[in-house]
Amino acid sequence: MNKISRTSSVILTIALLFSFTTQIFAQKISVKDLTVEHLVNPFSIDNPKPRFSWKIISDIKNTKQSNFEIRLGTSASIDKVLWKANVNNDQSVLIAYDGPQLSSKTKYYWQVRVKDNHGNTSKWSPVQFFQTGLKPEDWAAKWISVEGKDTSLASPMFRKEINLKKKVRTATAYITAKGLYEANINGERVSDAYFAPGWTSYKDHIQYQVYDIKKSLKKGSNVIGVSLGDGWYKGRIGFSNQKHFYGDTRALLLQLEVEYTDGTREAIISDNSWKTAYGPILASNIYDGETYDARLELRGWNNIGYKENASWKPVQELAKGPEKLVGMSGPQVSKHETFKALKVFKTPKGETVVDFGQNLVGWVMLKAKGAAGTKISISHAEVLTKEGNFYTTNLRSAKQQNNYILKGETEQVFEPHFSFQGFRYVKIDGFPGELKLGNLTAVAVYSDMKTSGKFTTSNPLLNQLQHNISWGQKGNFVDVPTDCPQRDERLGWTGDAQAFATTAAYNMDVSGFFTKWLKDVSADQLPNGSVPFVVPNVLNQNDAGSAGWADVATIIPWDMYVSYGDKGILETQYGSMKKWVDYISSVAKNNLWNTGFHFGDWLFYRPNDDNDGRAAVTDKYMIAQTFYAHSTQLLINAAKVLGKTDDVTKYSSLLEQIKAAYIKENMTPSGKLISNTQTAYVLALQFDMLPENLRAQAAQRLVDNVKDYGNHLTTGFLGTPYLCHVLSRFGHENVAYDLLLQESYPSWLYPVKTGATTIWERWDGIKQDGSFQTADMNSFNHYAYGAIGDWMYKNIAGINPVSAQPGYKTILIAPRPGGKLTNASAELETVYGIVKSSWTIADGVFKLDVTVPANATATVILPKTDKKEEIGSGSYHFEYKY
Repeated sequence: MNKISRTSSVILTIALLFSFTTQIFAQKISVKDLTVEHLVNPFSIDNPKPRFSWKIISDIKNTKQSNFEIRLGTSASIDKVLWKANVNNDQSVLIAYDGPQLSSKTKYYWQVRVKDNHGNTSKWSPVQFFQTGLKPEDWAAKWISVEGKDTSLASPMFRKEINLKKKVRTATAYITAKGLYEANINGERVSDAYFAPGWTSYKDHIQYQVYDIKKSLKKGSNVIGVSLGDGWYKGRIGFSNQKHFYGDTRALLLQLEVEYTDGTREAIISDNSWKTAYGPILASNIYDGETYDARLELRGWNNIGYKENASWKPVQELAKGPEKLVGMSGPQVSKHETFKALKVFKTPKGETVVDFGQNLVGWVMLKAKGAAGTKISISHAEVLTKEGNFYTTNLRSAKQQNNYILKGETEQVFEPHFSFQGFRYVKIDGFPGELKLGNLTAVAVYSDMKTSGKFTTSNPLLNQLQHNISWGQKGNFVDVPTDCPQRDERLGWTGDAQAFATTAAYNMDVSGFFTKWLKDVSADQLPNGSVPFVVPNVLNQNDAGSAGWADVATIIPWDMYVSYGDKGILETQYGSMKKWVDYISSVAKNNLWNTGFHFGDWLFYRPNDDNDGRAAVTDKYMIAQTFYAHSTQLLINAAKVLGKTDDVTKYSSLLEQIKAAYIKENMTPSGKLISNTQTAYVLALQFDMLPENLRAQAAQRLVDNVKDYGNHLTTGFLGTPYLCHVLSRFGHENVAYDLLLQESYPSWLYPVKTGATTIWERWDGIKQDGSFQTADMNSFNHYAYGAIGDWMYKNIAGINPVSAQPGYKTILIAPRPGGKLTNASAELETVYGIVKSSWTIADGVFKLDVTVPANATATVILPKTDKKEEIGSGSYHFEYKY
């Protein structure tokens, strides 16, 4: 590096990418991306004081909002203003409503305009809306089910003919189910959502969905048709073959409210006037797949003109249960990318297998035509054996098989209704005639989370790693953050979720997704404050309280606050956070958390032949103590944000005692830890467990350990997320890059080099000889180790949030090139707009391009210099000798 570049001769900001003139434009500032509670035009807002957000667009650098005006009314024209606010500040994220009490099941319209610090005023935004949810007393509908006991594996169908005698002005359907539902009006789906009402802690609360169905209805005869599936409610769930965990009876609750153009209203509800019958879905299960017999289709059953036969029976009304009905706070699940079949081939065993090229979660759409009674089976797998045969042993007892029985008429397109699969390959049995590529299309299905981040470098292997991280997230974010999407598990493992949460927030907008899931964390938290291993909890009551898993109660609320500036999530979850820390204190002895079951550093590196005692075993209670400190620190952080000064004092004192107990129990006077492992040093340094004067030597011990393993990591689920962060923090960036770019096992790039398209559960899911790891726990779509994505965005590209100004109100741009990378680029759609950081190194010159959104600021730290540059919104170019 040219030493002169450290002095005042450093060339900074040599080119602004925006051009600025004194010409007066018609509009210099505008607003976009208006949301309520993180959602666009939501239909079931439960918050009595909903919060409004918007983004500012301006071509003028250093733009900040100086004033905002919101107006709200009950008509799209907002001719009668119910509430307005005119506030002089720069807040544009989650502004709380502060007007008259809002009515339930009512649509409200709102818009905003802003002024900036340059004297410009935007036009009023396009009108947006939100609709309030139902109060308990608003529900007139009755839970309905099949007559008698709900013992059939087949999916029941429910039907109701209605006659609308007047022209419809508005029509809103409120629907939920015990089980899963698919609803139709006059033969058409009411929504593109799947797996509604979603998976929640059903014993505590069930979500309902709201649909605007005005366009689906007409004056005169109409038909409502709904099918139900077992889903998570009644079907097999967990890995102990348990069924009926939440209940043994599928049920429907539906309320349709119609307003006519003359102002009169009518409500159509689920009650004993409905009819039910069984149809072509003979069985449908999350783990095992679906069986569909097209010969049993009741053509037109959910449309007008259909005549019910004797198979249609009266429904049974059920008593209301204790669970609460709540509106949607997270995104729905829907179809996304499609994949064409790449190859149809025969395996050495003679199996007919299709490769889609990507390990994904969803299902296969199958086109088929053949004789009536022909059965086609589609089995799903993630990988092939080293011999090239279809491999499903790692699915354990999950069948992951869809069966279709043809009706012998025209070509049909089949897809499951209430099941999803994790796969790259499918095996086809029974297909009539020649199977062609065009007969199959794979569809990815996951929660509707907007892609927020992009990341790329000059290294193709890193780019594939980023691809794998993203697809691991997509496949496992199907309404809840699951560990894996294919075997007989698919559970909301808390340890995986907390490890990956910050990476998830870089890749996609997970604000609503985690807001919804954290309600389940609170709901399933035990009375004593302990947090289950999985949420929603379908394991045993005492399967709870493991360090690094249960700490999800503190970690994700804080991470989401930092990522999205959502103080409300801290307010909502604070009680849960505090209960968790208090639980640890209740079981700790002399401030040491040395009791209870802990998973420890799950799936850490274990050499095959450990004659030298080199297995990277980290004492589980040592790990527990670090997370005790971490959760306490996060509770203190939240208490400061919320102004809970007494708690700040109380838990700050506790934190000192926790750290003192850790040192006394786990560290020698020279600073060596009793578990001399990478994870031990990583957690001690990440959570500031050691005195400052002993941290540098601990970091060096970590580096020595890495080098002792030939520049390989040995960490598991708890150490891995922080490994490179700690190395970077203590000046060992080169070692962090050595680990990241290591291509041999164990490493992040070993699976990439082996052909992975998602993140594996184990560092060596496929061993170096081509054989598989133990089949009972060997998922090839498991996002936990993808937590390295957080370091890649923060350190390689340099995009960092600042917790003191959360949600990227203030941004730290601090790229740290290394690993022979010649370029890296990332962008992130924050709650204020797009942040970009892109750098290149060529011919001894470092170039950095940065974009900061309006109403935000950034600090830029240029690598290998002591220079900090404070910048406002706009685009900037930095260039200097490197």
